[in-house]
Amino acid sequence: MREFGVALATATKALAMLRQEGVVTAVPRVGTVVAGSPTGASAPAPVVPRRARPGEPAVDRDGIVQAAIRIADAEGLAALSMRRVAADIGIPTMSLYRYVPSKEDLLLRMVDAVFAEDPLPEPAPHWRTSLEDLAHLQWAICHRHPWVARQVSITRPMAVPNGMAHTEASLRALDGLGLDKATMVHAAVTIAGHVVGTALHLEQEVEAEQDTGLSNEEWYEAQDLTLGRLLASGRFPMLASLDEIPDFDLNLDIVFELGLRLLLDGLAAMIGAERALQRDHDQLG
Repeated sequence: MREFGVALATATKALAMLRQEGVVTAVPRVGTVVAGSPTGASAPAPVVPRRARPGEPAVDRDGIVQAAIRIADAEGLAALSMRRVAADIGIPTMSLYRYVPSKEDLLLRMVDAVFAEDPLPEPAPHWRTSLEDLAHLQWAICHRHPWVARQVSITRPMAVPNGMAHTEASLRALDGLGLDKATMVHAAVTIAGHVVGTALHLEQEVEAEQDTGLSNEEWYEAQDLTLGRLLASGRFPMLASLDEIPDFDLNLDIVFELGLRLLLDGLAAMIGAERALQRDHDQLG
């Protein structure tokens, strides 16, 4: 875009066509690279549809789910389709439906599979440590699979046993602290919502790099003139003052950790207040 002065839409369309032809490939957290280049050496090879042979290759549902996860990890959910998964494992598209009835069912199984990759942390002696361990595990899952954050719904939870186990563990950590059941559920969902809400930006960052071919640093450089003009206007003195911080970078890991600490500090204060109230009630009784 910078070198040839083309529009963003034009560059995005060109990159999409090159990916379809197998000339370039998308590498998570790197960007779009020439297929087979040293930078892209560890990237999945371009998918080439193969003609199904007599007897077809050995296929099972777990293999299909893992193939779909690899596609989503490398190129995002926009690249995921039943046709694409079938091509990746070398079977006709219609044969895929014998194992998974729909794309929605496939997505459910993908989410369940990524939550099963790591065992749940052992319950810690203190409730706060248990919740911190769970949140850190969920953050790690979202780092490995940025697409998963978009699939996790707070108001319409998915029927995925391995994901439900995380909620169950959160409620166990909160049990017996003096909170009523409804507050326990809302507290557990609030913490999970912080993880997912922050992780959505991970997915957006990966998609932006793939669509534009620009890293975050390169994007900021491309916006430098516009942002500099706005900051120099005097309307945003606090934002302009960030230039005084050496090597400042808005880090999502720091945003996650700070938000988690603030939430748990607030929850600790609530638990302390409930316990004090219960003690006063018991003394009056």
